[in-house]
Amino acid sequence: MAEREFIPLNIAILTVSDSRSLAEDKSGDVLVGRLQKAGHNLADRKIIRDERAQIADQLRTWSADSGVDVVISTGGTGLTGRDVTVEAHHDVYEKEITAFSTYFTLISVKKIGTSAIQSRACGGVTTGTYLFALPGSPGACKDGWDEIFAYQLDYRTLPCNFVEMMPRLEEHKLRG
Repeated sequence: MAEREFIPLNIAILTVSDSRSLAEDKSGDVLVGRLQKAGHNLADRKIIRDERAQIADQLRTWSADSGVDVVISTGGTGLTGRDVTVEAHHDVYEKEITAFSTYFTLISVKKIGTSAIQSRACGGVTTGTYLFALPGSPGACKDGWDEIFAYQLDYRTLPCNFVEMMPRLEEHKLRG
């Protein structure tokens, strides 16, 4: 069987923070560097405050944009009162990818032990766009990319990957 060709995706990066600027966004920088090194395209990048409605609105905007295939947010996945990224993601998801949270936790346990239970990383799909929320630390972003996205956002990964499912994510809309 011939090897599959790489398919570059258009990925938007959203940093959720009340205090960071683009110049101080190390987590966003990690994700941008890794997605570009992998051969993907940076579709857009923004920083938004920890405001549930604003986060959800940005996720919806990018999900409606045919030039965005994947959105990865970083920050706001913890347990404090201002951590509302996960709730905003859930406001937008049509389907949650529950195993993403589980697998990210398994990866985190190897790195930070029981502290991994404080993270609420999540993933889902809406309007044919993948949406993922990672913790706000550069280490968590490295782990998420290196251990999950590097494989699942690469069409060449077998036996299956997120890319090969993309044409079928909205097939329910074709039914009468």
